Amino acid sequence: MKDQRQDGRADFDFYIGKWNVHHRLLRKRLKGSQEWEECTGVAVVNKVLDGLGNVDEITVERASGRVVGMTVRLFDPRSQLWSLYWADSRADGLQPPMFGAFQDGRGIFYNQDTFEDKKIFVRFIWSPLTENSCRWEQAFSADGGSSWEINWIMEFQRAEES
Repeated sequence: MKDQRQDGRADFDFYIGKWNVHHRLLRKRLKGSQEWEECTGVAVVNKVLDGLGNVDEITVERASGRVVGMTVRLFDPRSQLWSLYWADSRADGLQPPMFGAFQDGRGIFYNQDTFEDKKIFVRFIWSPLTENSCRWEQAFSADGGSSWEINWIMEFQRAEES
């Protein structure tokens, strides 16, 4: 019998192109802080591997200096899961991948990581809002996923093609 599930390789198609980005970064993570840094940047996203993935390069123009990051997203048709790999100009190599999928138009991705020598869970949520806007957020949990602290929000507006 043929698998009736829709292939998720097109889940990130909404994100292909050039975007202006408004970043909100929590100044102190997992400390109960409510103080946010706001800054801007640009993201450029391209499909790779005949549609089984995409790569973005994103800038964050912070007061402390420019950060350039890159995400490689790969779709596995067998598991129907995406793996997301992040690297930036401040870190060594690719970070551990996030794994997840889209359901009802919302992408949720998880992994475990270490923050300040403590094991934590990390969650990304992608919310395509319109053809020309979308939102991403990152949250940490230090209590096994019982509660989450959002610490980075990116709001994307599609840039005019030149």
